[in-house]
Amino acid sequence: MYLIELLCGLCKKSHPATEPQTVCKDCRRPLLAQYNLPAVVAAVNKGDFRSRESSLWRYRELLPLPTDEEPVTLSEGWTPLLFAPRFAKELRLSDVWFKDESQNPTGSFKARGMSVAVSMARHFGLRALAAPSAGNAAGALAAYAARAGLEAHLFMPTDTPKANIVESIAAGANVTLIEGLITDCAREVAKRAAAENWFDLSTLKEPYRLEGKKTLGYEIAEQMNWQLPDVILYPTGGGTGLVGMWKAFRELEQLGWISSKRPRMVAVQAEGCRPIVTAFEKGHRFAEPHLNASTVASGLRVPQAIGDFLILDAIRESGGTAVSVTDEEMIDSARRIGAAEGLFVAPESAACCVAAGKLSNSGWIQPAETVVIFNTGGGIKYLECFAGFAQSAARLRDD
Repeated sequence: MYLIELLCGLCKKSHPATEPQTVCKDCRRPLLAQYNLPAVVAAVNKGDFRSRESSLWRYRELLPLPTDEEPVTLSEGWTPLLFAPRFAKELRLSDVWFKDESQNPTGSFKARGMSVAVSMARHFGLRALAAPSAGNAAGALAAYAARAGLEAHLFMPTDTPKANIVESIAAGANVTLIEGLITDCAREVAKRAAAENWFDLSTLKEPYRLEGKKTLGYEIAEQMNWQLPDVILYPTGGGTGLVGMWKAFRELEQLGWISSKRPRMVAVQAEGCRPIVTAFEKGHRFAEPHLNASTVASGLRVPQAIGDFLILDAIRESGGTAVSVTDEEMIDSARRIGAAEGLFVAPESAACCVAAGKLSNSGWIQPAETVVIFNTGGGIKYLECFAGFAQSAARLRDD
């Protein structure tokens, strides 16, 4: 195993990787896994990955699970990077790609983090796992806990998309619906976890979901022949994927597999829930909670992120930015992407497409730059958001 320790992302306190960990014992901020990268270089080179399995576990030396243990897997990761020429033309850009995470097991990017986190939970002998979720994380934890033979206790807002609730129940999870937001669900998990002997797998409140998400960065690098794009647009709720990619790029440079060039990272949020955008605009390192958060994009309805400073650090270090868009813009954009490229994207991903158009129009993205947009999940899981599409079809039929 190449994992050596866990470091606090804020105060840098070291924690042992030989036992289950949550957040920093001193400042209560997220822990980041650290690896013996010289030993990784001695064991593997980037060309070796070409012959490996088409899943995130191809990067085994850079993941925390001991190499002699079987992961809890449903063949997640290694999702396609799809060129989008017609949508690029609409944006007056020439080189736009979608990283299509809807093709993961459970239909979203959440499968990555849960595969690694549940693998580590089983490694440590944990038996019951719990998490708050706005939707997709619940479905993913339910599936991977079932795969591992572990209990899953899930807490979701009552207005969570029905598809997420149904898939969680179908996988045998214990599901509790809460009036309120994901932060209210998180408080319930925190209140009950110790008494019920559950391990809390909340976003960035344990270190290994991040390790699964960082493989997004590895895959983009490998799929683009170890040359990173100029711009990455990422829908940002808890922000684990953005933080994970930034960590991956740093590790890849330290391994000598990429140059020091980095993409400009763009955090995209909803106008009705924009704590990171507001903090970025004000020049703050930490974000204030967004009061009365509201958006149809359930994955963006995260009024406060424990990793806020990590998100904002990555944006600023990359020369990136943060953008918010309205719900109406998201829904309209989803229709346009579907018509242009045949992709039925989640509203969170449609938000990134709106942001790309705004940044192109302003000149922040130049026409010849390479742009990667994340489709973090399939639109089919958000049918409530797209009810207007069916109503439009009914009107056309009646006419």
